[in-house]
Amino acid sequence: MRYDDFRRSDDIDDRRDDSGGGIGGGGGGFGLPMGGGGGLGIGTIIVLGLVGYAFGIDPRILIGGAEILTGGGSSQTSTYQTDRRPGPVKKGAPTDEMGSMIAGILGEIDDRWSEIFQAAGQSYTGPRIVLFRNATNGGRCGMAQSAMGPFYCPPDRQIYLDTGFFREVETRFHGCQGSACKFTAAYIIAHEAGHHIQNLLGILPKVTAQQQAAGSKAAANALQVRVELQADCLSGIWVNREEKKRPGFIEPGDIDGALATASAIGDDTLQRQATGRVVPDSFTHGSAEQRKRWFMTGYQQGTLKACDTFSAASL
Repeated sequence: MRYDDFRRSDDIDDRRDDSGGGIGGGGGGFGLPMGGGGGLGIGTIIVLGLVGYAFGIDPRILIGGAEILTGGGSSQTSTYQTDRRPGPVKKGAPTDEMGSMIAGILGEIDDRWSEIFQAAGQSYTGPRIVLFRNATNGGRCGMAQSAMGPFYCPPDRQIYLDTGFFREVETRFHGCQGSACKFTAAYIIAHEAGHHIQNLLGILPKVTAQQQAAGSKAAANALQVRVELQADCLSGIWVNREEKKRPGFIEPGDIDGALATASAIGDDTLQRQATGRVVPDSFTHGSAEQRKRWFMTGYQQGTLKACDTFSAASL
């Protein structure tokens, strides 16, 4: 991916120098079990649940977004210090290579979606990205920690991202190789920005009401899958529009890399790796094939209408 000429967004809080300090009180270390809810600590799940109901958003959307790459059933323990003062938060576009790339991706995502919204007679305000290492205060969505993967917090309209996550995609999940990992990072950020689009369009509250009336966990999960697949499709729309705006920004192997990532984070792939079996009723993000298909639908067609996963008879 060629991104040298991307517009760098200043809508970034860079907390990477904080390294997870300053959360909570008291001294010593603070460990969170990563079992149970797909790899989230129980405190985080409770906070996300309260936030969801307070803001009219089903907590499974928040928790599902936070679990994008945990795969469930993890027994890791995340430990970080709370007996130190938080480091300074740097606002604006970072100057290091990773931070600059992320700022460029966000800038281009905002520009393309601004054009789409303007064409529809609507105004657009983009999300902020909070960069961190290990753990940080996740605002009204509770604590953000690296084991959660990137997630979007609807009430704060912020994307939380531990930059070490991209190395996990390459090494742990084998979702990309070499230079294609830069485009994979763009796909992931565009997916989270897709949740922001859903928030602006009022889709998330509508899904909440549908899930509350669903009558079963399996039915509610099925709606969650449609939310996530639509976000994949919306990320494809951004790639479509960006390619038209900046021909040649996609390099050979980039799309294949994004598809490999979509496959690596499919619910069936993650479940098979974690437990050796696949339980479709428990899917929250969609299968590998579904995720690839909906990303390509957005990329090839480039319209919001094409991304209506909620009306699709077949996913």
